[in-house]
Amino acid sequence: MIAASLSLALALFGTPVAIRVLRAKGIGQRIREDGPKAHIAKGGTPTMGGLVIIAAALIAYGAAHFPHHKAAPFTASGLLALFIIVGLGVLGFIDDYIKVHKRRSLGLNKRWKITGQAVLAVVFALLAHRFTQASTQVSFVRPLGIALGPLFVLWVFAVIAASSNGVNLADGLDGLACGSAAMVMGAYVVITFWQFRHVCLVDKATGKFIATSVCYMTPHSLDLSIVAASLLGAAAGFLWWNAAPARIFMGDTGSLALGGAMGALALLTNTDLLIIVVGGLYVIEVSSVILQVVSFRVFGRRALLMAPLHHHFELLDWPEFTVIVRFWILAGLFVAFGLGLFYADFIARGGVG
Repeated sequence: MIAASLSLALALFGTPVAIRVLRAKGIGQRIREDGPKAHIAKGGTPTMGGLVIIAAALIAYGAAHFPHHKAAPFTASGLLALFIIVGLGVLGFIDDYIKVHKRRSLGLNKRWKITGQAVLAVVFALLAHRFTQASTQVSFVRPLGIALGPLFVLWVFAVIAASSNGVNLADGLDGLACGSAAMVMGAYVVITFWQFRHVCLVDKATGKFIATSVCYMTPHSLDLSIVAASLLGAAAGFLWWNAAPARIFMGDTGSLALGGAMGALALLTNTDLLIIVVGGLYVIEVSSVILQVVSFRVFGRRALLMAPLHHHFELLDWPEFTVIVRFWILAGLFVAFGLGLFYADFIARGGVG
């Protein structure tokens, strides 16, 4: 509660300050020339607002520990999640800075962006294996018994790259990515806190888990819940100013950080594949881009008027706000379904709410 409330307040009242500073420095969004014509008017809107989200979440995360540092200490899992958030935030900041500095809609080269994501993923995988209880098996709601071994590093890269790029692709309409990300973070607040309430006991003599059918082998889940709550509050506070008509954009700084946080939370809570359901909106957005590329290269024609999918509906003359709200509804339905699957697994194994 402290983390979510503080990050909400910091983002809500800190964003107007950021808007004034960014405007004074002339840091504005560059609009795609091939995009919907209605977006031309958005040119010059302050961007890099993701800095506010990251700062608010970091401050709130730290502040939430001080009154209860003994009951809820800093953990390797929590700090590792913050590492990905900050690391991808820096990568996104570089991308945004290039766009602003060179006055173009394209920023960091795709190869450099993927390289940056790969380096962060490798570091994350090695540290997670060494210092956390994250399983190196493929997992859905819990580990599935499919050991990855050295391929765990590639799996981590796939999860983090897919989640961060998915949110990045969805960040094309006012508040679309930020609002849906807040929903996903809300889901992970529930998942992580539920895991904390049903964490497996540890044998003090051997240091190994005393596992039952319903418990979860995620001893750092309370700290991860604080991370998710901090991001939930920060995204909700920022959304107040990012909702249509947006006064500020979060840019790649925010979208890569939020997307990376989703991937990190999925890996650290052993819910790797569940993120496909909880973040179903981003799966649709990424799939629409893949469909467009494959259709054009194989058949020589575009399957959609424009990708990602939200732009297709804009070019079908759907009002921007209609597209945003309907995509938010889709995001909410995916989140609800994902939470339903998580809880259904708990009940099926004999758990009692």
